[in-house]
Amino acid sequence: MPELGLIANIAAALSAAFVGGIVARRLGLPTLVGYLLAGVAIGPFTPGFVGDAETIGQLAELGVIFLMFGVGLQFALHDLWAVRDIAIPGALAQMIITAALGYGLSQLWGWPAAAGLTLGLTVCIASTVVLLRGLMDNALLNTGHGHVAVGWLVMQDVVTVAILVMLPAFARADSEALWPALGLTLLKAGGFVGLMFLVGARFVPWVLLRIAHTQSRELFILVILVIALGTAFGSAELFGVSLALGAFVAGVIINASPFSRQAAADVLPFREAFSVLFFVSVGMLIDPRYLVAQAGPVLALTAFIVIGKAALTALIGFFFPYPARTALVLGVGNAHIGEFSFLLGQAALGLALLNRDHYALILAGALLSITLNPLLFRALAPVEAFLRRFPNLWRLLDRHGPSLPPVEEGMSGHVVIVGCGRVGQHMVEVLGHLHVPRLVIEVDARRVSRLGELGIPTLFGDAANSEVLKHARLEHARALVVTLPDEAAAEIVIATARQLAPALPIVARAATQEGVGRLAAFAPRRSPGALVVVHPELEGGLEIVRHTLLLLNFSPLEVQKYTDAMRFNHYGIATSADKELQALDQLIGAARTITIAWFRLTADSPLVGQTVAEADLRARTGASVVAIWRDQTLIANPKSLTPFQAGDLIGLIGEAPQIEMVKELLSASNLQEQNVLPPAE
Repeated sequence: MPELGLIANIAAALSAAFVGGIVARRLGLPTLVGYLLAGVAIGPFTPGFVGDAETIGQLAELGVIFLMFGVGLQFALHDLWAVRDIAIPGALAQMIITAALGYGLSQLWGWPAAAGLTLGLTVCIASTVVLLRGLMDNALLNTGHGHVAVGWLVMQDVVTVAILVMLPAFARADSEALWPALGLTLLKAGGFVGLMFLVGARFVPWVLLRIAHTQSRELFILVILVIALGTAFGSAELFGVSLALGAFVAGVIINASPFSRQAAADVLPFREAFSVLFFVSVGMLIDPRYLVAQAGPVLALTAFIVIGKAALTALIGFFFPYPARTALVLGVGNAHIGEFSFLLGQAALGLALLNRDHYALILAGALLSITLNPLLFRALAPVEAFLRRFPNLWRLLDRHGPSLPPVEEGMSGHVVIVGCGRVGQHMVEVLGHLHVPRLVIEVDARRVSRLGELGIPTLFGDAANSEVLKHARLEHARALVVTLPDEAAAEIVIATARQLAPALPIVARAATQEGVGRLAAFAPRRSPGALVVVHPELEGGLEIVRHTLLLLNFSPLEVQKYTDAMRFNHYGIATSADKELQALDQLIGAARTITIAWFRLTADSPLVGQTVAEADLRARTGASVVAIWRDQTLIANPKSLTPFQAGDLIGLIGEAPQIEMVKELLSASNLQEQNVLPPAE
């Protein structure tokens, strides 16, 4: 076929990648699988349209630069440092052992030593992209297990960048000149990195600040591209190091500046587009006929990556002071190879350390392991449940699990809180301030440890995937609060709680508008779910609307009515509250600028025995009595003849000086100020 033009090749590669990505997502697979298969489809080894491998390969060089630049932009040293006790020694041990085993496997196939070493290096690292996708899809990214897995792969990224720098020295030097060549390479790389961090770390933010002041987004995007491509080109031409290292360091420098988020957002389309072309170019090197002919080695390598590497990583994880589930997540998260393996393999191919057949076998292992990785994540819960069937084995594996304060067997009247993130932590603090018993269910081991130090009863486990809810004594609880951001997990928790305690009041957090209906009580065609569903994004938006309308001098009461109507339209949950209580709620909600104080009357209070009219607090202080809480009953807008009784919680509304006059009028020994209403029984 005659050589196609640049535009035709780009169009063909991106179109094939788009179709492959759509199919992959429909099948629940990472889009990376679709891009690789797209490359196979337009490659020279399959019938039909054939793209120009040389042209697409040149475009793929830009993909390498933008891919490494993106890695640098997302490089978070604090992620590694936070879990350094396990990530640094664990990742290094896993990489060394895996590389050695991979090399041994290659020797069984009769590979040359250089090719075998390259195989070992490519199989010892995993894909950050695939890992993050798996953690997000399984609600593990923001857990302690996810933090360890991310830190583990950050350490792998650091080592891989060093390997990419040193690989040319290994390839070009004979045994006698190896160490001098390696020393020279490291010296050049160190000089480049040192110069970038001494000079570039000051110059690059200065340039970005000046360009940002021009208020031209086009110029800002342009300077980001110039920094990425210019640094990569300069590192190769002036220091003789790889384009990948230059792009990575440029990304790290910008990541440390105040413009990192904007730079990452602006460069994202370029990174995604050219990275896709890189993966397509990699797929074009795969010969399906060779893979079929070499089915035995392909399956053996895939089994080694998916089973052997996962088992080895988990085994190493068990030796560190972390829960067993962390080790299992590490094993599953490392049971594949990805983009860095492609970069190493491609670099080795260009340096003649590998031939195309060797590289095709590595690509096949990557393709199959990435395809299987989502299935491994779904098998996490069943594997953990299976191991728990053997108590002695599980105690041995989970001996580093968090030490928890015991849950009292007779615990009752408590509130169960599922998830102790930012939302759950507020709930724990408020209930503690009110002396309401609470029990927290949390999957993050570090949060569990902190709660244990505070003496807060805690159950460690994933409430959506284990039997932990059965130990929370839901049938004796006053309420269940589900703060999980993952709605699928929240649905499972609510459904399980409904089976264990059908009458238990449930408050749930919804992440999306659609989730409100799925989690709400008496949703159409579903059994009752949560009694109350809160959508934080909606509530935040309504607060912005409320403040804006008040600044525009709209009536506070009308503004409150409008926001109430918006809540009703979005939540779609009817209220059965008495009209008088609704009016009080609207009054309190509208009068945000007025202080509302609650006071508990003791037996010797001068108000006890007097009626509201006789006390005449409004005339004496300017504050008005708007409510009385008595015997778990709210008396809204009490009548003038309503008497005050000992133990009453009275609510007064007024400006701050008026509330202060109430405090001065009544003795502190006779009046106990309360900050909030007590929870209803």
